[in-house]
Amino acid sequence: MLKTGFPQRIMKFVRIKMGLLIVCITLNQQLVGQTITAEEQRRIDQIFEDFDHPTRPGAGLCIMKDGEVIWKKGYGSANLEYEIPVQPHTVFHVASVSKQFTVFSLLLLEEEGKLSFDDDIRKFIPELPSFGTTITLRHLASHTSGLRDHWDLYCLAGGRMDDAITNDHLLKLIVRQQELNFIPGEKYWYSNTGYTLLAEVIERVSGQTLAAFTQKRIFEPLGMKNSQFYDDHEKIVPNRAYSYEQRGDSYKKRVLSFSITGSTSVFTTLDDISAWVLNFESPKVGNAEILAKMETLAQLNDGSTFTGAYGLFVNNYNGYKQIFHEGSDAGYRAYLSRFPEERLAIAVFSTSAETDSEGLALEVADIFLENKSKIPENKPVYPPKFIDLSPEKLESFTGYYWNPQRQLARRIYLQNDTLRYFRGKGNESLMSPISNHAFQMLGLSASVEVKFVRQDAAYQMEVTVNNGNSIFFEAYTPADYSQEDLNDFVGDYFSDELDCFYRIRVKEETLILQRPRLEDIELKAFKNDVFLADLWYLREVRFVRDTEGRVDALLVSGERVNELAFSKR
Repeated sequence: MLKTGFPQRIMKFVRIKMGLLIVCITLNQQLVGQTITAEEQRRIDQIFEDFDHPTRPGAGLCIMKDGEVIWKKGYGSANLEYEIPVQPHTVFHVASVSKQFTVFSLLLLEEEGKLSFDDDIRKFIPELPSFGTTITLRHLASHTSGLRDHWDLYCLAGGRMDDAITNDHLLKLIVRQQELNFIPGEKYWYSNTGYTLLAEVIERVSGQTLAAFTQKRIFEPLGMKNSQFYDDHEKIVPNRAYSYEQRGDSYKKRVLSFSITGSTSVFTTLDDISAWVLNFESPKVGNAEILAKMETLAQLNDGSTFTGAYGLFVNNYNGYKQIFHEGSDAGYRAYLSRFPEERLAIAVFSTSAETDSEGLALEVADIFLENKSKIPENKPVYPPKFIDLSPEKLESFTGYYWNPQRQLARRIYLQNDTLRYFRGKGNESLMSPISNHAFQMLGLSASVEVKFVRQDAAYQMEVTVNNGNSIFFEAYTPADYSQEDLNDFVGDYFSDELDCFYRIRVKEETLILQRPRLEDIELKAFKNDVFLADLWYLREVRFVRDTEGRVDALLVSGERVNELAFSKR
């Protein structure tokens, strides 16, 4: 029999600064503080209602306001096989949200004088090629190093993302590279490679693995008892959530066997993440200077900035400064957002590959933030003034256009005296001229302007959305290969940088790329000597000919790798 006063009581009263607070703990919900209304709770639950079923992958939400946690709740399942619900203490893999912990660790070592943010990476990892230029730790932390992304490299080399992968596996690939995507500091291009190298630097400088270093220097001091860099894929973690992907009417497991640290693999909970977020307001670990440095926008060589800081991104959301990072590995999705001027922070973690964690977090933010970025009522917005162009003039803009950076193909054609912007079957827009070389797309919610600029004998196309940054397309002629033409590309190709072979064959008048371990890839003819594939890490294959016109090499490009070379053997 329980006695009055025993700690096992379901409800107890706790004295706080402003009177008494009833702490209610249910199976998957914890309400903390008194600043969230019943209407706000209803709206939040409505946002997450699609998750709130024991037979569906789940999600967890934590809201912090004015220095305290005001809401924590889990929805759906952390484990579908046993229908275990998501709770505030459920352990999630938060993928690239991990990167901020890596940068913080690096800056702790800089504070102690053990390294500098502007040190050459080869000071610590001399086996890395020099590439004829200096790559600093700052470059690595801001995704401006030019180093190819190790996930693309791993898959191009024949690896699978559900393999048991370690930092050592990736480091061996990284040090074999002979080329960069671009000159360090010249541009921003997200690269996980930089953070795997930063983890190696921290280990060599501190004498501890990143997992051990963060446990001692971050997680334990902040009381994050259920957080860690997960560097052993066989390790058992109590209360761990597993991830899933919907296929048809059912769900499949998305297996994650990483033993990777630096770029990913922080395991944490809704309970724990609040301690990390609140440390940015009132530092218990590190100091204000370190935290401010993490949030400072990185600069490119020309002095310009972008949204990237160090382990974090910074943007303007509806008139508010937002500091954030998202994560995506296997079926895990995570988003951690802070609005420092409003002292508001939101964490969304999920076990479903279909989850838009950013969208969910910002929907929650909208409940607490008024949109300050609306166009003032006294500012008139004028529609574009259309003009007439001759059919001959319109015809001169027709053709095929290609954006190599994003692998986007577009077709412009003329029908019924109107130019049409063709993206694919069932997806096109009409365009009306606003000048001799510029057009406005019709029927879109956004303002999209298309300009044509003469480049030698053809036009280059520039597409601008809502007066933002432009996307440039070059003109091209579609390829039409015969069986005999395709035979020119047949052969075995070897990459020293990946230490692997690709075999190119023809099957039923289609070019096929064959690799060890993995399925064959169909290559679709695109333009002269260029073929496209439908994989995130392998999107384009460009064949190279010698002075006599014979194919002697191929170059592959993916989401974060540009023109990696294979020589014909």
